Amino acid sequence: MNLTDSDKQERLKVVLLYGGNSPEHDVSRSSALHVVKSIDLKRYETHLVAIDKSGIWYEFKRDLSMQDQSSLDRPLPIEGHQINPVEYLSAFNSMEIIVFPVLHGPNGEDGTIQGFLELFDITYVGSGVLSSALCMDKIKCKELLYAHNVPQTKWISIHKSSIADLKEHSINLDGDLFVKPANMGSSIGISKVTDRKNIKKALSKAAEYDEWIIVEEAINGREIEVAILEDGELAASVPGEIIPGADFYDYEDKYEDGATLQIPAPLTDDEVLKVQDLAITVFKLLNCRDLARVDFFYKESEKEWLVNEVNTMPGFTPISMYPKLWSATGIPYEVLVNHLLSEPHQKSCLLYTSPSPRDLSTSRMPSSA
Repeated sequence: MNLTDSDKQERLKVVLLYGGNSPEHDVSRSSALHVVKSIDLKRYETHLVAIDKSGIWYEFKRDLSMQDQSSLDRPLPIEGHQINPVEYLSAFNSMEIIVFPVLHGPNGEDGTIQGFLELFDITYVGSGVLSSALCMDKIKCKELLYAHNVPQTKWISIHKSSIADLKEHSINLDGDLFVKPANMGSSIGISKVTDRKNIKKALSKAAEYDEWIIVEEAINGREIEVAILEDGELAASVPGEIIPGADFYDYEDKYEDGATLQIPAPLTDDEVLKVQDLAITVFKLLNCRDLARVDFFYKESEKEWLVNEVNTMPGFTPISMYPKLWSATGIPYEVLVNHLLSEPHQKSCLLYTSPSPRDLSTSRMPSSA
């Protein structure tokens, strides 16, 4: 099916950014493929902009017809005509464009691209500069949540300059540990430490991706995730549970279909309301916008929910948890994508769950090393 000239003139322009100067570059290309296949071409004129691993921008010129759209079957390529991003974005009327930055990790999900787009007064999908930066930086995010008594696992932060002189027993945490780069996603750079003799190796691995490292106590609990969507009001999806195929939910589990996802998670009605309420509370505290996925640990025997992380631009691959959660809640992938592209005043209420406010338990005290 081809679009008429009148159809083309009335469409809002969508610039889809993908790739990026980030270790999550390949994940972004895969997410972008499925996003572009779902965009309603009758409503949106789609422009594809690739960013390579060195940060160079390319316009991937392709006048998408619906037939072309459905035939796409592999991650979007990094190719096309090299462009100057300032000149490229300046050529658009800011009232007629929306950018969907399908970028994961540093330089895409951490407030940098968001700030760049705001310089041009361009509307974009996702959280703003501050909340994007906060949610990307696990240390600062945990500090803010702690200040608001949001329950979390016990953790410390370490600068990479301290690794060489660090004593194994100076880390005042109990049991097994998880070591993570402070600013990274998709489980990249993460290690599980069961023997303190291996702590420096794990810290050095994390330091390859960031100068700040976070060390957390491993929780013997269930991994539960909730998707949040601005849907006229804030809506929370049914919770989903991750049963890792490996020792923990690593990169291969996330993107090579190694983990088992249980959607909806087997929880009582009260447990569902509690975790949905906490997810919405965290979304508001961090001033997120449009969408986010909030990850939890659930210590079932103690009925205790612990916030793990917040992802402001979660994966959009077919096996990614965020779209799967919304599909199970009643919003198909295609509807979800086009809803996110809608102007704020055009967003219709797809569904709404409004849990009542509940008291939050006291968070464990963070410390630094």
